[in-house]
Amino acid sequence: MTTSETRVLVLPGYMDSGPGHWQTRWEAAHAGFTRVRMPDWMHPDCDAWCATLEAAVARAPAGVRVAAHSLGCLTVAHWAARHASAATRAKVAGALLVALPDPHGPEFPRDARGFDPVPLEALPFASVVVASSDDPYGGVAFSERCARAWGSRWIDIGARGHINAESGLDDWPQGVEWLMSMSGRSAA
Repeated sequence: MTTSETRVLVLPGYMDSGPGHWQTRWEAAHAGFTRVRMPDWMHPDCDAWCATLEAAVARAPAGVRVAAHSLGCLTVAHWAARHASAATRAKVAGALLVALPDPHGPEFPRDARGFDPVPLEALPFASVVVASSDDPYGGVAFSERCARAWGSRWIDIGARGHINAESGLDDWPQGVEWLMSMSGRSAA
């Protein structure tokens, strides 16, 4: 299956993803990639973001994938654990969860509400957690612990900061490959 035949929900984090971000570049390059527009990018509320994700997945075809960054990753975990219907959970083929932020970390956005505690139940779909060894928003140990609890494959890509536009990934073909390789319930 090619990226043009696949439906992907692009789920940015706090403050959305700007023009140089790999999510924005993917959305521009692939017809089937659509950004989930959150009600308030500057004052994220977990319940509101989860409701928005639930509505987006409900509208999507079966086999949809999610490409989440930062706070978008926590949204996926909360949505799957507390907000998703059985029907919408079953539609998701996989989730790429990049740069997972730690709600207890010193850089976590103070305007974000309801994202703690992080659910540690297994995700009901395949998932890959991608971490950077020098991410100021979430440490390697935190992302690895979440990946283990969620049943996710865990990948450390080295020192890439918050895995955003400043990370120099450009179109990040490796990320697209990881996203497209998922289908079913387990990526580990």
